[in-house]
Amino acid sequence: MTSRLYPLAAGNFAVGTGMFVTAGLLPPISKDLGISSSAAGQLMTVFALAYALLSPVLAALTARLSRRTLLLVALGVFVLGNVLTALAPTYPLVMATRVVAAAGAAMFTPTASGVANALTEPERRGRALALVMGGMTVANAIGVPLGTWLGSVSGWRSTLWLVAGLGVVGFAWVATVVPDVRIPTSGRLRERLAPLGDRQVLAVLVTQLLMFAAAFTAYTYIGSLIDLPLPAVLWAWGIGGIVGNQLGGRFTDLYGPRRMVLLALGASTVFLALIPVANLALPVALVWAFLWGALGWLVAPAQQFRTVSVVPGNVPIGLGLLSSAQYVGLFLAGLAGGATLDWYGRTGVIVLATAFGLVALLFTLATYRPAALSPKEGVSVG
Repeated sequence: MTSRLYPLAAGNFAVGTGMFVTAGLLPPISKDLGISSSAAGQLMTVFALAYALLSPVLAALTARLSRRTLLLVALGVFVLGNVLTALAPTYPLVMATRVVAAAGAAMFTPTASGVANALTEPERRGRALALVMGGMTVANAIGVPLGTWLGSVSGWRSTLWLVAGLGVVGFAWVATVVPDVRIPTSGRLRERLAPLGDRQVLAVLVTQLLMFAAAFTAYTYIGSLIDLPLPAVLWAWGIGGIVGNQLGGRFTDLYGPRRMVLLALGASTVFLALIPVANLALPVALVWAFLWGALGWLVAPAQQFRTVSVVPGNVPIGLGLLSSAQYVGLFLAGLAGGATLDWYGRTGVIVLATAFGLVALLFTLATYRPAALSPKEGVSVG
């Protein structure tokens, strides 16, 4: 059964590389297009906003498709968007093509998690979700540093061609391995948004939004916060993310999602505040980046598990809303981080990222209470 999940992880690897590599390409993009670094950072912001807005709409429009067909359509759109970005001659056109790529990503990632959930027995779902989301963390460990290096030596457009190629590989793998899964789900947009009326669901989504706003306020502009070799720092962060994601899946199954969510939020907030210390020397930065990535990514499978627990009858819808909340956080991070960088410099960005982290931790402590009847999970979402 696990072999059927690897193509889903491969697709997330392509999506993650295409999304996150922008942070490592800000200098060549800004130079080529004649824009500022903060303006270049808005490419990630536009991608994130388009993902957040399009995810529930596209999920409603494609509800009748089999999940395998939808995965293939999603990867096809994602590849097309990245090819168009690589060919776009101006900043406005580059921005528009990121919306196309985001549409493909918005269809793929929540669908992949839903398929993984459907193909896995309940006691192994934490690990299954960690495996599928592991594609994102591997992207940060391999795809993003590789793409950053390629963009520095061959131009940022070469990186977009690489991302398109990764999407083609994912497409072929899904087509040959993933079974034709049908998951009952509503095609009405109103019903897909109905869980937003549940306070428990909103608690999960707000935590997701705030923690990604915290992490990616720093990550999006990491090239402006760290004066050391960027590919090496991104590589260490990505390796840490792989370790954290896999441990997070196992620990979620063992100890429950609440402990993992709170541990990850508290630790990652501390490491955001330590960015000036990380900038002292490359060895310090590598250790810092690894630990930040490892402890921060503990939360990914825990949040997915938490979502499945809150909306057991609407898993695809719940995971889609979780992805949308994540990308609203990325949008907020790109917008607020870019403005703060222009106005207050790197110190302002670090303070803002740390503040987002503290708010996420305090909010989650207030809304995510232990459950007396569930000693293993120790959770009550809401």
